[in-house]
Amino acid sequence: MLKIETVHHVSLPASDLERSATFYEGVLGLEPMARPAFDFGGRWYKVGDRSLHLIVPEDGGDPTFRHGKPIDSRDAHVAIRVSSYPGAVAHLESKGFRRSTERHPVPTSDNPLPMRLSPSGPAGFPQIYILDPDRNVIEINAAKVD
Repeated sequence: MLKIETVHHVSLPASDLERSATFYEGVLGLEPMARPAFDFGGRWYKVGDRSLHLIVPEDGGDPTFRHGKPIDSRDAHVAIRVSSYPGAVAHLESKGFRRSTERHPVPTSDNPLPMRLSPSGPAGFPQIYILDPDRNVIEINAAKVD
């Protein structure tokens, strides 16, 4: 039997490492951490006591990018727990994200940074869904609404 201890890290593809760094450091406030000298581009971030790894695909590779897809909580996503749901909403709004009433919002010229809010629902905790620059779905949740 496999005795699992915890999730070690999550990896996401990044087409433009600097653009992604602006999002993960500037919007989410993740702290960069040391990364081994791999022979491919990437960046590692601390997420609590775990890590998030951004990986730049090889030229000619076939990375899993979500081009043209909306925010969809049923698609692959990374979930980050925060201490304050309203604080997270206010922070994201200060970074240009705007609430959307659509179930599966897509970035548009009217709302290039949509965010889907779910303050209550079957999960039992409040959730926010946004997209990173490569349209990876990011869930931000809290234990309660506050």
